[in-house]
Amino acid sequence: MIRTVFDNGTLVWTGDETASLVAAAPDFFKFDNRINAFRSRACDYASILQKVRSLQLPFTDEACAFEPIRNLALQETLIPRPHQQTAFDAWRKNGYRGVAALPTGSGKTILAVMAIARLKRPALVLVPTIDLLAQWTNVLKRFFNVPIGMWGGGSSETHDITVATYNSAVLKMEFYGNRFAFLIADECHHLPGPANQLAAQWSIAPYRLGLSATPESDPGRDEIMKDLMGEVCCRIQIDELSEGILSDYDVETVELSLNREEQAEYLFNRKIYIDFLHKHRLVMTSVRSWRNFIMEVARNGQAGRKAFEAYLKQKSIARGGEEKFKMVWALLMRHAGERIIIFTAENAAAYELGRRYYLPVLTHHTKSAERRCMLENFRTGDCPVLVSSKVLNEGVDVPEANIGIIVSGGASVREHVQRLGRILRAKPGKKAILYELVNSSTSELNILNRRREHRAYSSKVPGGGIC
Repeated sequence: MIRTVFDNGTLVWTGDETASLVAAAPDFFKFDNRINAFRSRACDYASILQKVRSLQLPFTDEACAFEPIRNLALQETLIPRPHQQTAFDAWRKNGYRGVAALPTGSGKTILAVMAIARLKRPALVLVPTIDLLAQWTNVLKRFFNVPIGMWGGGSSETHDITVATYNSAVLKMEFYGNRFAFLIADECHHLPGPANQLAAQWSIAPYRLGLSATPESDPGRDEIMKDLMGEVCCRIQIDELSEGILSDYDVETVELSLNREEQAEYLFNRKIYIDFLHKHRLVMTSVRSWRNFIMEVARNGQAGRKAFEAYLKQKSIARGGEEKFKMVWALLMRHAGERIIIFTAENAAAYELGRRYYLPVLTHHTKSAERRCMLENFRTGDCPVLVSSKVLNEGVDVPEANIGIIVSGGASVREHVQRLGRILRAKPGKKAILYELVNSSTSELNILNRRREHRAYSSKVPGGGIC
């Protein structure tokens, strides 16, 4: 008889027939000399049980600590939109496991509600931010007639349906990893991180659903995602959704120039940085090349520090400039009274915009109470403009926003699709515009072209700038 128990985020396998199981599926197991027994990852629970059944081995399961939620019922009628039904059907046909890639604002939360209602099993929802923790909890309370647990934001309450931040789940899953049958990872591109992935590794949940507008990252992280949540089973693009699901939108590029002093300082620092790259035969095309650059900086003492400081300086100048600040003001005047979010790559630029134009600024330094107040004032229209560095890139539901101004950003496709998503939530008669401010004689043009490698941009970006 094979026996398995859940032990601190792993499964321990004992019994006379265990050797036969290990021989049939050796990749799942490691022998633990400390207890004279085999261990496996908790996340391999479902795969190993399938192997046990196929081999018809006698088995006692003492790991599973969940049962069906027999009284689970929807509190209101749920009629999914076609794209939500398509995603649900694809996930179901994929064995109730996989990643659904749906645009921001298209109702990924409703897809999860559909899945929970179908499975009627204890479910844990992982989210990256406190804002999303509250949003998910409110939605689940609205749809289901059971208490909703929360891990994070000062809460530590566990129920059959629980919402947790990734950080809180990592702290708890070695003890609660056998408590949930269904694992949902919102903004699941966060999951492959070295710490976050433990929340999924330590769970025995046989049913898994990942949600993200842009799940892919790099081959290594993508393999981790596939291992922990399953393959991408459905992909729906922004331009595939019909009118009324997302707002109609335009993307407009505003090409600007640095003034004479800024341009001279930019070129001076740029030359120091580029000369260092050429000297050490470095080509900056990937995360690996960035690591090589940092290693050369560390090896070369004062010259390395000078090159790194020059890199930071030229990057900061390229992202800023007086013309950008003036254009922000011009756009604020053009869209006076509309709901506007201004995005920057750095806190310093966000605070400078706030100081110049008396605007509220949201960064990771903003306290929770102040943050809630700012967002509520934005939603009601009492304060129709928000400035943010990166904290509004994802996880905030602001359907009122219809104008986005990107003062600066990186080359990440994900970041810019997320920023676009902040202004696409549908409202009657809404037309969204995303402005990208770019200093044309700097490296920002290359960054702009790299981040447009997404079809959400291809049909919307005009051939030239508007200014």
